[in-house]
Amino acid sequence: MTKKIENFDTEFEKCPVETALDVLAGKWKILILWYLRANTLRFSELQKLLPKVTQKMLVQKLRELEQDGIVKRQVYPVVPPKVEYSLTEYGQTLKPILKQMYLWGEIHKEKFNK
Repeated sequence: MTKKIENFDTEFEKCPVETALDVLAGKWKILILWYLRANTLRFSELQKLLPKVTQKMLVQKLRELEQDGIVKRQVYPVVPPKVEYSLTEYGQTLKPILKQMYLWGEIHKEKFNK
């Protein structure tokens, strides 16, 4: 059974897994979410936790996550500006998935690092 999606180039509905991948694709988004799962962090703190990501890429991925309603950006009116990032209520729904990814990663490392 196929279903036409309005304003979409295809006549087939996307698989929900494909939708999730479209939103979360890439190494950096998952790692950003992992670090935000338990803490509200400032941009500089995220940079320290992700030393291989460029500033431009981190800004881009945070903006995308914010646009998707997963991450909240809180700006405080102080000098210098203070900006904090946290998971939204909707973003919190990803916590069980992140935990399962972590656990699977441990199993996989153990299996292949013997």
